[in-house]
Amino acid sequence: MIEIRWHGRGGQGAKTASLLFADAAFNTGRFIQGFPEYGPERMGAPMTAYNRVNDTEIRVHSNVYEPDFVVVVDDSLIGSVDVTKGLKEEGAILVNTKESLQKIKEKLKGYNGEIYVLDATKISLECLKANFPNTALLAAIIKITKIMDKETLLKDMEISFKHKFARKPEVIPPNMECLIRGFDELIGGK
Repeated sequence: MIEIRWHGRGGQGAKTASLLFADAAFNTGRFIQGFPEYGPERMGAPMTAYNRVNDTEIRVHSNVYEPDFVVVVDDSLIGSVDVTKGLKEEGAILVNTKESLQKIKEKLKGYNGEIYVLDATKISLECLKANFPNTALLAAIIKITKIMDKETLLKDMEISFKHKFARKPEVIPPNMECLIRGFDELIGGK
């Protein structure tokens, strides 16, 4: 089973990204879960969301405490939230940041697993003209987890976007561009 924990702030799209990831993984024929942790969240407050992906039925119904992968939607959370808590060292962390990979390694204070960075905010602002980094981060975490290849992701997400944005088809091409760039501009690893 693959478990993912998303860290973001309310309103940044971590919940939406975890649900999009669940949709993408579901299309591979696997069993999936995608859910946020609800609490006293409000716009801008730290929040978490989770995914599980497995080849067999998932019988666990709790938060993810020992994730294989972590996605940090807002790098300002590093230091105020323990984003590596429970993260398996054979796993990886993906951080949305304009900072260098080396700088993020320093901020993660001793995490020895794979570390990836992506400036998903920049991609979003350039493609969508708005700050919705979740689409680019979705592509990056798909690449890191190897849930599916790039072509399958793009095909599946185009179908999903056509349904989701049926009344706003003009937003499909820039969202597709976010996916492509998120996949291609990912930096990091061992």
